[in-house]
Amino acid sequence: MTEKFITKEEIKKLLPKRPKDAYKNIFGHVLVLAGSAGMTGAAALTSEAAIRIGAGLVTLGIPKSLNQIVAVKLTEVMTKPLAETEEQTLSLKALDSINNLIQLRNINVAVIGPGLSTHPETVELVRSFVASSKIPLIIDADAINALVGKLEIFKSARGPIVITPHAGELSRLIAAHATDIKKARGKYPLQFSKDTGAICVLKGYQTIITDGQKIVVNNTGNPGMATAGSGDVLSGMLGGLIAQGLDIMDAAKAAVYIHGLAGDMAIKETTEMGLVASDIIKAIPKALKTVIS
Repeated sequence: MTEKFITKEEIKKLLPKRPKDAYKNIFGHVLVLAGSAGMTGAAALTSEAAIRIGAGLVTLGIPKSLNQIVAVKLTEVMTKPLAETEEQTLSLKALDSINNLIQLRNINVAVIGPGLSTHPETVELVRSFVASSKIPLIIDADAINALVGKLEIFKSARGPIVITPHAGELSRLIAAHATDIKKARGKYPLQFSKDTGAICVLKGYQTIITDGQKIVVNNTGNPGMATAGSGDVLSGMLGGLIAQGLDIMDAAKAAVYIHGLAGDMAIKETTEMGLVASDIIKAIPKALKTVIS
């Protein structure tokens, strides 16, 4: 199958224009389900990226004992303390609260997984939430791990799904060697998308995006982006763009392209060695300006 590279001109056409009488609600509301003891940074990065890419509202669902930590970290993001396990991870008991929150706050997309942990009860929460979801989902990090051996759950969800694995995570999902995936980077995500109906974003050098029908390839980004939290930023950006009304595949293309471009712009000041994930978030406005100019 022919692979197509994403272009700046394509992304420029995809980005939504804001009416003069705009108000925050029309730019969507993102729910981020993330974080556990020692991993509040992942939750914060995802949430900050979603609001920075233009989402009107972002709510972070976090284990209740960690709420004060993220409340200090985050200024523009709302937080929702949720039921937790003894190990300070999200509990299965949080499911009803999450579903109620989606209804009450008119949330139209959810990002689940960054820093979530693989606690058995948290894994059950992920599986139950994904299987019953009616809104678009971005599945990342520990939420990907929770679905290993449970690919039938993708068929249960009633909303579209984007999954954002790196080669190692995809290898666990499909029981293939990561080295084989790296050698044939289009083949494996394409088949995964065909089998599950999910859009697959295979992260790495020249990130692959596929809906099971076509493959697009990204050529922005640099080795400095191989740093903790970079993927969390991408998942937040994806959620923020879907919240603003972009088609799911279009949002994936735009998020990946702008994420890489922001990384390219950031290293002009930080160098590749000095780049950290929060630098990518800070460079999102510059990347957006470059695309729309």
